[in-house]
Amino acid sequence: MNTDSKQLFFYWPEAFSAGPSIVGGKGWNLGRLERYGFKIPLGGVFTTIAYKEFIKANVLSEDIKAISQTISLKNVQEESSIKQLDLMRNKIISGEIPPRLSNELSHALQELNIFKKPLAVRSSASLEDSSTISFAGIHDSLLNIFGLNNLILAIKECYASLWTPRAVAYRRKMNVKDEEVLLGVVIQEMIHAEAAGIGFSCDPRTGEEDVIVINANFGLGESVVGGTIQPDEYYLDNNPRLAKPLISSIRVSHKEGITILKEDGGTKFSPILELADKQVLPNRRIEQLGLIILRIFDSLGQGLTNQDVEWVYNGKEFVLVQARPVTAIPKITYLELRDQPEIWSNGNFRDAGPMVFSLLGNRMSKDVVDVLFNSYLKAVGYPIIPGLKNSRIFNGRVYANLSLMQWRHYDCFGLTPSSTNETMGGHQPEIKISEKGPYRGLRGLKRLIRLYKFLLELNKIKKNAIKTFTAVDKYTRELRKKDLRNLPDQDFLQLYTEIMLARKDYMPCFAFMGGGGAAYSNQKLVDKLIKHFKSKGNSLATAVLAGGAQITSAQHGYRLMELAQMVREDSEAKKFFLSQPFNPLNWDNTLSDDSLFKKAFIDFLDEFGHRGVYELEILNPRWRENPSYLLDIIKNSIETADLNKIQEQQKLKADQAWKEISEKLPFYHKAIVRYWVKQASQGAELREMSKSVFVKFFEPLRLMFEEIGQRLQERAILEQKTDVYHCALSELSSILCDEWDGNGLKSLVTERKVIKEKLESLDPPDLIIDDVASFAKPAQVVSGNVLTGLGVAAGKASGIAKLIYHPNEWSKLEAGNIMVAPSTDPGWTPLFLKVSGIVMETGGFLSHGAIVAREYGIPSVVNIQGVMSIVNDGDQITVDGDNGQIIL
Repeated sequence: MNTDSKQLFFYWPEAFSAGPSIVGGKGWNLGRLERYGFKIPLGGVFTTIAYKEFIKANVLSEDIKAISQTISLKNVQEESSIKQLDLMRNKIISGEIPPRLSNELSHALQELNIFKKPLAVRSSASLEDSSTISFAGIHDSLLNIFGLNNLILAIKECYASLWTPRAVAYRRKMNVKDEEVLLGVVIQEMIHAEAAGIGFSCDPRTGEEDVIVINANFGLGESVVGGTIQPDEYYLDNNPRLAKPLISSIRVSHKEGITILKEDGGTKFSPILELADKQVLPNRRIEQLGLIILRIFDSLGQGLTNQDVEWVYNGKEFVLVQARPVTAIPKITYLELRDQPEIWSNGNFRDAGPMVFSLLGNRMSKDVVDVLFNSYLKAVGYPIIPGLKNSRIFNGRVYANLSLMQWRHYDCFGLTPSSTNETMGGHQPEIKISEKGPYRGLRGLKRLIRLYKFLLELNKIKKNAIKTFTAVDKYTRELRKKDLRNLPDQDFLQLYTEIMLARKDYMPCFAFMGGGGAAYSNQKLVDKLIKHFKSKGNSLATAVLAGGAQITSAQHGYRLMELAQMVREDSEAKKFFLSQPFNPLNWDNTLSDDSLFKKAFIDFLDEFGHRGVYELEILNPRWRENPSYLLDIIKNSIETADLNKIQEQQKLKADQAWKEISEKLPFYHKAIVRYWVKQASQGAELREMSKSVFVKFFEPLRLMFEEIGQRLQERAILEQKTDVYHCALSELSSILCDEWDGNGLKSLVTERKVIKEKLESLDPPDLIIDDVASFAKPAQVVSGNVLTGLGVAAGKASGIAKLIYHPNEWSKLEAGNIMVAPSTDPGWTPLFLKVSGIVMETGGFLSHGAIVAREYGIPSVVNIQGVMSIVNDGDQITVDGDNGQIIL
C-alpha cells in the first residue's frame, strides 16, 4: 500500500493490505482476522495518515519535538513534564479535524451502514501489538459513541492518549522514539454483549503453552479487561494429541456486577445480584471459544506466537473485537538454569527432521519431542516441571532445548553435559554445573537409584519390545483397511485423537529402545576395547558390528539390491524397467501377477511401505503411496547390484577385527567382548526397529488427512487436496465439526506456502543461544590436508566425492563414490550400497547413518562441521573410519 495515499479510512480488506504502519497494530490484526474468516464487527480504521494530517493542520509538530527533547524516563513524572503533556493533550482535544477528514469519515460510516449506530472507538498505534511491544492499556478506547461530533471527539481523545505520562514513560522504557509511533483509530459497530471477556492461547501467568485460558463475565468485557471484577476462569487442555481443546477446569467466581451501555453514550458498572454466582458460558460454548482462540494462534500467530484475544458473545456466536500477541511470557526452567543462556540445538533433529515442517507437521513434531524427552524421566520418578519447553521452531525448523536436556540428564542420572552432546552429535556448548561431582551426597545417591531404575525399566521394555512392535503393526494394519470415504466428518476428530493416544502409549518403548538401550551397550563395548587396544578400540568396535545385526533400515538396502538382481532373471520386469519413457507408477498395471519381481516388490511394500523420504514430515508420501523413488533406484542398480560381494566384505571386515581381538585377549575377556557385541547389535536392531514402528502411526494419519483434503477440495474450501498439510489442525477441526465454513482458508494456505518456500531458502543455524542464531565454524584442515571428525564405521576408502543434499539426488552417485551429506534418515539407506565411503556434517555413534554404515561395513566419518562447503563435488578424497579422518 502506498503510504502517500490520501485515503483516510480503510475497510478491513484495505487495512490488511496497508499493514500496521498505516492502520496500527490493532487495525491490521482486525484486517487479518476478517481475511482469515473470523467474525468481527463491521467497521474499519481511520489511518495514521489522518493522524499526521491532523497534527499538521493544528501545527503541533513543534510541540511533539519539544516533548521528545525535554521529557525522559527519569523526569516524566515531574510536575513540569506533567504540565507540558497536559498542555499537549488540551491542544489536541481543542484542535480541529480538517473537513476532508471528517467528510471521508462520515462517508465511510454511511457506506458501512453504521453511521447512526453506537460505535466502539479504539486506539491503534503503529508499533503496538508486536511480540515485544504491546501498548495494551496504554492508549484510550471509548465505547458506545453516538453521532459524528461525539465520534470526532473520541478520535481526538485517542490521539491525546499518546501524550499521557503513562504512554510517554512506556515509550521511553521500550526505547521507542515519539515520531515512530503514529496513531490509527479503529471504529467498529458496538456488538450486543450477553457475555464478553478475554482469552489466551497459553497461560500468561505461568508460561504453560498446552493450555488455553478464558476469562468471562456477563455484559461488556470492560469489567474483565479493567479488572473491576473477578471473572469466571476456564482452562482448556490443548495438548497436540487432541483434535480440539477440551475443558480441564472451571472456576465460577462471585462477580459483583457487569458493565453495560448507558443510554446517552458510554458505559457504566451495574451490580446484578442474580448473575453473581452463575457460570457465564455453558461448557459447549467454552470449548467452541477455545477452538476459535486456537485458530487465532495458528493464523495470526502462525502456530508460534501466543495470542491475547478480546471476544464478545452475542447470544448466537462469538465476535472478536481485537487480538494481539501475548508479551512477557514467564520463562519456565530449573533454578540451576535461570542465570544461564538458553541453548537450542538441531543436532539430534538433523538426521530425520532437517526440513521446514508444514503446519500440521509442526504440531505433531511438538508432541513427539515432549513425550519422547519426558518418558524415561517419568519412568524413573524424576519430577518434571509443567510447561517446560522441550523444543521450539526457528525459521520453520525444529530445535531441542539443549540446556534443559543437559541439566535433566545430569540431575536425573549424573550424566555430564559432554556425554549428552556426544549422543546428540552436532557441535554445541555445555551448560555450567556448579557441583564438584554428580554422585556426591544425597542428590548423588538419588541419581544412582534413578540410574538403576532406568536399567530395570530398560530391561523390562526390552523383553516386551517385540510384543509391543507386533501390537502396533496389527493396530496400524487394521487402520489402513478402514474405509474412510464414508466416515462422517466429525468422526475424523475422534479417529485422530485415538491414533495420537495410541502413539503416546507407544512412546516409552520408542524412548528407551531409540535412546538409552543402544547407547549403554555401545559405550560398554567401546570402553572395553579401548581399555585393551587404546585408540584403536573405537574402530575395532565398529568393525565387529559389521553385518552382525538385523537392522530394519539396512534391510531396505539389502532387499532393494535383491530386487535389482531379480530383475536380471525376470524378463517381464526387465522389459518394464527398460521401457521408454519409464513410468514407475505403472508397475502394478504393467507387470502380471506371475512376475517374480512383482511378487517380491509387493512383499517389500508390505513390510516397508510405511516408510518414506524424510518420513517424520506428515506432508511427505509413504513408499506404499508412491514407490517411484524405490523403482528408480532399482532401475539404476540392475547391472551393478551384487549382494554377495557386500556380504563377503562385511564378513572379511568382522573376521579381521575378531582375529586381532582374539590374538590379544584371553578367553574370559573375549567372552565379555562377545557379550557386549551381542548387546550392542541387539540394541541397534531395537533402536532402528523402534523408529520404524513409530513411523507406522504416520501412515493412517496421512490416509486420514488425504481424505479430508479431498473433501475440502471438492467443497472448494481448498484449491488442492495436498493443501490440507498447510492447514492447522484447529482449522480442520472447526470445519469438520461444522463450526466454520472455511472462508479465508485458501488465503491462509497461500500465505503459508510462500512463507515455507522462503524459509527453505535460509541456511538453518546450528544453535540458537537465547534468541540469537549461531552458526558453527567449519572444521579446520590440519596437517595440510586432513579433516577430523568421529569415525563411526571402520575401514578406509578412497574415491570421488559427491555432494548429496537430498536423497532424490541419488542419480548423481556412481559405484565407488564417496557420499558427502549433511545428515541422513532411513530414506537415504538405498544410496549407501552404491558408495565406498560416507562423510556427514553431523551425527553421532548412534545416529541412523552411523548404525547402517557399520552394518554395511562402509567406512564412515561424521560430525565434520561445514564439510559440505570444504569438500568440492568431484574431489578425490579418502575416508579413514579407523581414525575419524578425511584426507583431502
